[in-house]
Amino acid sequence: MFYSDDVIEEVRSRNDVVDLIGNYIKLTKKGSSYFGLCPFHNEKSPSFSVSRDKQMYYCFGCGAGGNVFTFVMEYENYTFVEAVKYLAERAGIKLPEVEVTEEQKRIQNKRQRLLDIQKQAAQYFYYQLKSKNGVNARAYFEKRRLTKETIAHFGLGFSNPYSNDLYQFLKSKGYDDQILKDSGLVTIDEKRGAHDKFWNRVMFPIMDVNNKVIGFGGRVLGEGTPKYLNSPETLLFDKSRNLYGLNFARTSRQPFMIICEGYMDVIAMHQAGFTNAVASLGTAFTLQHGILLKRYTEEVRLAYDSDEAGVKAALRAIPILRSAGLRIRIIHMNPYKDPDEFIKNLGMEAFQERIDQAENSFLFEVSILERSYNLSDPDGKTRFFNAVAQRLLEFEQELERNNYIEAIARKYGIAFTDLQKLVNRYGLTLPEQQTMREERPAASRDRDKDSEQYPEALLAAQKLLLTWLVNDVTLLKKIKPWLDWEDFVHPVYRTVGRAVYESIETTGQIVPGQIINLFQEKEEQKLVAGIFNSDIAGIEDKNAREKALTETVIRIKKYHLEELTRHTQDLGELQKIIRMKSDLQNLHISL
Repeated sequence: MFYSDDVIEEVRSRNDVVDLIGNYIKLTKKGSSYFGLCPFHNEKSPSFSVSRDKQMYYCFGCGAGGNVFTFVMEYENYTFVEAVKYLAERAGIKLPEVEVTEEQKRIQNKRQRLLDIQKQAAQYFYYQLKSKNGVNARAYFEKRRLTKETIAHFGLGFSNPYSNDLYQFLKSKGYDDQILKDSGLVTIDEKRGAHDKFWNRVMFPIMDVNNKVIGFGGRVLGEGTPKYLNSPETLLFDKSRNLYGLNFARTSRQPFMIICEGYMDVIAMHQAGFTNAVASLGTAFTLQHGILLKRYTEEVRLAYDSDEAGVKAALRAIPILRSAGLRIRIIHMNPYKDPDEFIKNLGMEAFQERIDQAENSFLFEVSILERSYNLSDPDGKTRFFNAVAQRLLEFEQELERNNYIEAIARKYGIAFTDLQKLVNRYGLTLPEQQTMREERPAASRDRDKDSEQYPEALLAAQKLLLTWLVNDVTLLKKIKPWLDWEDFVHPVYRTVGRAVYESIETTGQIVPGQIINLFQEKEEQKLVAGIFNSDIAGIEDKNAREKALTETVIRIKKYHLEELTRHTQDLGELQKIIRMKSDLQNLHISL
C-alpha cells in the first residue's frame, strides 16, 4: 500500500459519500438513506442506496457496494491509489510523500518507460509519413480524403517496409530488448532475432482518455496479411477496456456517442464534424466497453457497416449496451457500406439526417427477426408474432411494454389487444427457473467461486452473524465466549470479523465505510458492503431468534474446529478440540 491507514482514513472521512455520488447520479432522500438509479447496471426503479450514516453505498439489484474509494474505482476505472489521489485532491488534502516498495517502484518505472516508448514510436511513425519513404502512405490518406489537419490531430503515421526499422531507432534511444518486447512493438525470436511488429503499414496511434499513447493499429499497404493489426495486450493496452477516439469524443458535449466499426470511420466522422464517434479496437464489443461509455453518456447510436457482418455485430452489441444501462438507436448506412463511404458520397448534412432518423434498437431487432418469416403466409405470420410476443417480455415495466406493443401493432397491422393478449399468455407460462436465473444478482453469482472452497451454508452463516453484530452490537458479549473472530474461516469475513470485534470493544460502535477501507479489491469491497446492507428482519419470536443465533454460532465454530482437527497433530490440542465440540452440543445463547 502506498499510503498509511491513517492517511487513507482521513481521505475517506473528508469525502462524504452522499455528496460524492450525488455529483455523478441523481439521488433522492427516502428515510435515512438516499436512492437513485444504479450506474453499474440497467434498471428502471431506483435500487441504489447511499447511506450518510454508514458512509457507504449498496445496490440491491446488482450487489455493487462499497465506500467512496470503491465508487471512484468502479465508476472511473481507477486503481486504489488513483482513487486515493483523486479524493485527496477533491478534499484539499496534500498527500505525504511515501515510501514505495521495490516492486511498486519497478511497476511504476516500467509503466512510465512503456509510455515513453509508445510516445517515441508515435513520433517516429509520424515523421516517416512525412519522409520520402511515406509517399505511398500519404497517397493512401489522400485517397481517403483526409486533410493535413486531421492527420496531425490523430497523429497518423507510417511504419517503413524494413522489418527492424523501429527496433533500431528505439535501441539508439537506449532501450533494452526486454522492455521493447514488453511494449508490444518488437517481436524477438531465435530464428529471426528482433524485428518490428508493424512494418509497411499506415499507423493509427491508440490513446487512453488522458491522451497518452498506449498502443497502435496498423493497416497494411498492398496485399499483405493481416489487413489490420493491433498491438498485443500489454501493461498499458487492454483492447476490451479502451475505445478508439474516446479521448476526443468524451469532450464533444453531444448528448450521445456514435459507435462505428473501424479507425477510418471514426476519423472520417470527426473530420466531418461528428466528434462524438468511437470504435472498438478490432474486437467484439464488450460489457467493459459499455460501462466505459456509460461514464460519459446515456445514449449511443450504432453506425455499423450495412453488410451482413455489420448487422450481426449490431445485434450482438445491443444487449451488451442495454445491460450497461445505455439507450441505443441504429443509424442506417444504405445504400453505402459505412459512415466513411456515406459521408464522401452524400455529405455531412445527409449523414446528420440519418443520425436524426436513427431507429429504435428494439424495432431494429424486430425488423431483422422479420427476415426469418414469410409474412405473406398465415403460418409464417403467426410464428412471427409469437416470436415478437416473447421478445416483448424483455420489458419489465408495463407502460414501456405497452408502448412497444402499440408500435409493433401499428407497423405490422395487428390489433393492439390481440398482441397484448399473446404477450400476457407467454408471460404466464414463462419458466420460473429461467426468470430466477436471469434476475439473479451479480453479487450472488460472484459468490459461486467461494462456494467451491467453502460450503454455501457456512458462507451464509458467517455473513449472517456479522450482519447480526452490525445491527446489534450488544450481541458481542453473548457470543464472544463461544466464537472469536478467528473462527471466521473465509478470509474476507475473518478480516471484517476482527474489525467488528475490535471496533465494538473499543468504541461500542461500527463505521462501515471505515471497515471497507481494509480492502482494495473491488469484489471484496462489494462483498463487505453486502454485510452492512442485509436485513435480519423476519424472526420476531424471541425463542426463534435465540435458536437461529445459536445454530449460526454452532455452524461457524464447528466448521473451524473440524479444520483444526484436520491440521493438528498435537494430542493435547486434539483433546481440547474434542471438549469444545462436546460443549457445543449443549450451547444455548439467550437474548
